[in-house]
Amino acid sequence: MNDDKYLAPLDTAIFQRIRKWYLLALAAIALSIIVAQILIQNHLNSQLDDSKVINIAGRQRAYSQKLTKEVLLLKESSEASQRAQVITELGETLSVWKNAHQTLQFGDMAMGISQAEKEEVKVLFENIDPHYNAMVSAVEHILSDYKENGNSIPNQSNIDAVLKNESAFLAMMDTIVNKYDALSKTHLQNLKFKEYLLLAFSLLILLLEIFFIFKPLSVQIRNTIKNLMITQKKSEESAQEIKKLFNEKEKSLQELQELNFVIDNAALFASAKQDGHVVFISKKFNELLGRNDQDVNKPLYEMLTTDEGQQQYLMEVLKSNRKNIRTEEIKIKTTKGESLWLDMSIIPMHQSAQQSILILCSDITERKKNQLKVAQLTKENYEETMRQKQLQASQIVEGQEEERKRIAKDIHDGIGQMLTALKFNIESINLSNKEKTAEKIEYIKSLASDLIKGVRTATFNLTPPELSDHGIFPALHKMTHELSKLTGKNILFENKTEENIRFNSLAETNIYRVVQEAVNNAIKYAEANYILVTINYNDNVLSVVIDDDGKGFDDSILGKVPKNTSEGGMGLFFMKERMNYINGRLFINSIPGKGTRVTINYKTDSGELMAAEE
Repeated sequence: MNDDKYLAPLDTAIFQRIRKWYLLALAAIALSIIVAQILIQNHLNSQLDDSKVINIAGRQRAYSQKLTKEVLLLKESSEASQRAQVITELGETLSVWKNAHQTLQFGDMAMGISQAEKEEVKVLFENIDPHYNAMVSAVEHILSDYKENGNSIPNQSNIDAVLKNESAFLAMMDTIVNKYDALSKTHLQNLKFKEYLLLAFSLLILLLEIFFIFKPLSVQIRNTIKNLMITQKKSEESAQEIKKLFNEKEKSLQELQELNFVIDNAALFASAKQDGHVVFISKKFNELLGRNDQDVNKPLYEMLTTDEGQQQYLMEVLKSNRKNIRTEEIKIKTTKGESLWLDMSIIPMHQSAQQSILILCSDITERKKNQLKVAQLTKENYEETMRQKQLQASQIVEGQEEERKRIAKDIHDGIGQMLTALKFNIESINLSNKEKTAEKIEYIKSLASDLIKGVRTATFNLTPPELSDHGIFPALHKMTHELSKLTGKNILFENKTEENIRFNSLAETNIYRVVQEAVNNAIKYAEANYILVTINYNDNVLSVVIDDDGKGFDDSILGKVPKNTSEGGMGLFFMKERMNYINGRLFINSIPGKGTRVTINYKTDSGELMAAEE
């Protein structure tokens, strides 16, 4: 009976004893915590009272100084209104000062401050009272004199009394504050000592719990774990036997699942002997092959197809498969002359001393046809894509040629004509006719200035030096400034970035050209009078917005690619191509009669920015 009781995992009597001691220990700890909280709360209340007293004592010092300051102000005041104001403030200060002094000595229940009980504090207040009373008396005399005599200068003796007693009052008030601080520290030391006692008591309870509760419990747990380990070892041995049987069962189940999967996915099946002759073939298989029941005596590879080459291949496949399941997609030809695709699974079957094969098929002819269609469509799509690329390339080349023609025309019509005029005027100079010579020289100077301006405009439109030297921000600012001067339009530039950031030259060039094209379109085609170019850079995204107040256009044409430059829209096409080239994005929103907004977004990475900054 005793052995059974000892071997029990957790005996009832032991559990009850442990529970009793454990509850007692918890109750003792809880009691110590409650007592500690009571002491702490009492000390906090005491500290709060001490802090109030120290605060009021500190205010007493400040108010005594304020009192002295106002007395001196009253003496120095020359105007009646100012002296009246000082008298009012002096009276209020005296009232507050007297109330605070009374509160420090005799307490104030409304403020939660008790009467000073320490003998040393009372002695300090007795010592400070003469100075306090002297200051109060002097200020009261000043107030009464002002009340009786009106606008009069206070008596110098009263002022001297205030000044004489102020320093002594401040020194003694410092002593009182220090005394309150020392008493507060004494209370804190007492509380610390009591806390240490409670901590020692709690640690003692924990030590007793270790010897009388946790140690016996650990012995019981150790014995229980020992018994559990013995039981676990026996369970593991049994589990190994069960696992071995389960693996054999799982293997058989997996083979059945593989067989069931093939059967579930193939409605066409047949079986044949080792030499290839048919044992059984399904009715649906026969109908698909265009065979009848009389053809069953033929070999399976002859029944499956009428094509001799396919028969030879199937014969090799059926004879070579001895051990493993084999799956193939095979093309056959029926007796009706139709070509079919079969997904065929060849499964070897072992029955005693004989070996046979099971054929499971699915008709995948439709799937093969769809694959051919998909391949054809893919080829056509690829060819169409290549054609579009070729068309776009030819359009880009054509656009470049048009740009070259435009540049040549600008140089011929503008700079060329001015150079010709310059040449003729130089040749026509007659030095003997000084008046006309002077006129022609002035004209030649004007023509030379126009020529220089034309050359600068042409070179600026081709490749602005600011773009390569300083980056996209200064280049855009320069472009808008120059175009504004040349066209007389209100073309403004707003830079919302804090600093000049450089990007790679390819991105800067393409962004500059797109902005240039958008501004030129607004000037030439939209007939805009006000154009605003805004640039910003946030979260690694460079954003450029071009707004104009022109006549706008129908933005439904943006999805169409023009066939040649005569149809218009090539500028917009090239803008999109440039942004696609640098993986940027271009958005164009326009309403007829209400203007156009072009937005350019270009996302950068940290590596690009570092390279640009270097």
